[in-house]
Amino acid sequence: MRPFVKIFFALLVVNLVSAFVLITGANAHEIRPSIVDVDIQKDGKITLEIKLNLEAIVAGIGTGVSDTQQSKNSDKYEAARKLEPAQLKAAFSKAEAEFLRSIFFETDGGALLFETKSVSVPSVGDIELPRTSIITLTAKIPPTAKDFTWSWNEYLGSSVLRVKAENSDKPIFAGMVNAGEFSKPIPLEGVVIAGGFEVFTLYIEQGFIHIVPKGVDHILFVVGLFLLSTKLSSLFWQISSFTIAHTLTLGLAMAGIISAPSSLVEPLIALSIVFVAVENVMTSNLSRWRPFVVFLFGLLHGLGFASVLNDIGLQPGNFIYGLLGFNIGVEIGQLTVILICFLLVGFWFSRKTYYRRYITNPASIAIAAMGGFWFVERVFL
Repeated sequence: MRPFVKIFFALLVVNLVSAFVLITGANAHEIRPSIVDVDIQKDGKITLEIKLNLEAIVAGIGTGVSDTQQSKNSDKYEAARKLEPAQLKAAFSKAEAEFLRSIFFETDGGALLFETKSVSVPSVGDIELPRTSIITLTAKIPPTAKDFTWSWNEYLGSSVLRVKAENSDKPIFAGMVNAGEFSKPIPLEGVVIAGGFEVFTLYIEQGFIHIVPKGVDHILFVVGLFLLSTKLSSLFWQISSFTIAHTLTLGLAMAGIISAPSSLVEPLIALSIVFVAVENVMTSNLSRWRPFVVFLFGLLHGLGFASVLNDIGLQPGNFIYGLLGFNIGVEIGQLTVILICFLLVGFWFSRKTYYRRYITNPASIAIAAMGGFWFVERVFL
């Protein structure tokens, strides 16, 4: 290969990785699923506490958009992020009627019509990070109603539905409701537990989504593992170590045995990305202790996965099904990333003499730079 072709290819790799990170990795523009807490009271009243990105609603984007920059109203969204709480509440009042019409909470006694009880908006902090507002709605349940289903307009995206038991913070039902779909019928009284297979398949989907496309930091960590050596044996030991480790801490965290604040876990995850990428540049061979290091980093990533499952919640009766399904979904996501890397790069170039100099090193440097940026952002910003 001629020198100028090698240089062009190296620059292409760096730019592709950088562009991918800049496009998909900006936390400021990502919108996570809204959380809907349902509180059913004995006096026949029902309260919905909805945690969501209010700026997206005000800007006319809707929380169904995974990245606000994809919307033509992205400028309005950025402006809304700078509004003080009172200003954002006033802006929401103009969209409130449409928002209420977008909620479909139906019982066997008829559809419920909600009214807004309160709107809570945090103070303006770092505008590079999304803030979560809380809209509290109330309604009266028909005396004859026995169960209900939940949905809202598709443009509002997926939602995490949690039904609280009276006088308890623990949900008696928790699950993800996909955009535009209805939940299964949920009894207004008593505990409802979804079937094990249903929970298993649901959490496989959630585990996969958490890696592809939403887990950019996890994706770059896996890509970093791939870049040092594309040999199946080396990838097997690294991925196996990572899998065992994050499965261990995820299970312990969800069982309430261990815990760690995200303010500590997230910066350390960023450093794990930097470490793996820098080691790719510093050494050309897989060391004997790398799987052990990957195992330690997997413990951190497992705690990061736990923060996602904590939002959704796991019913005690289906704890194992949900945990197993989520882990399988994560593994499918990781293997998908490796397969894509192999088809795009490994299959064509892994045996070339210039693979390390013009693919491994440039891509690893780009990944290390992004990991370093995330570390600074998560610690100091």
